[in-house]
Amino acid sequence: MNTRIFSSILAACAFAFAPAHAQNGELALKANDRVTISIGGIPDNEVPQISKVYTISDNGTVNLLHIGEVRAAGLKPSSLQRTIEQTYVAKEIYTRPTVTVSTDDSAATARMVYVISGCGKNGPIPWNSGMTILKAVGAAGGFTAFAKPSKTKLIRDGVTTEVDLKNISANPARDIKLQPEDQIIVPE
Repeated sequence: MNTRIFSSILAACAFAFAPAHAQNGELALKANDRVTISIGGIPDNEVPQISKVYTISDNGTVNLLHIGEVRAAGLKPSSLQRTIEQTYVAKEIYTRPTVTVSTDDSAATARMVYVISGCGKNGPIPWNSGMTILKAVGAAGGFTAFAKPSKTKLIRDGVTTEVDLKNISANPARDIKLQPEDQIIVPE
């Protein structure tokens, strides 16, 4: 019976910590992200004026030819594509534009997870879509001699959850996928 209860709790935790972008792999854009916007279905002489790399401004917008500032922060790239296409059509500038938005994963715009304590090299670690809590600890140099992995805390969106990394390292199938901005605290 205890195994069934533990399994139910573990499943609930796994669901709670499932990545928000799991459905299509896209993360919401934020200020200072770099995006490449390409457009087709418009006059050839205007393509180079729109198709280029943009940095999302501090106020969360990109400034495009003929339509001005378009809100980008908080949108996924596919949503920004549709917004740009719909804006060009609604303002009767182009009839059938086809827009593609892709993100630039350069180091300047990398998303991070933060290992706060208990590891050899605490600090920010570049996040990637396959990152788990054990991989982050490994990237941070592993546990210090005084670390208490069974009392690890994962902070996500202001919610703190205690995680037993000793148990997870014994059964890696229980490893938790991380999201950008997650914080890991391994007490010492």
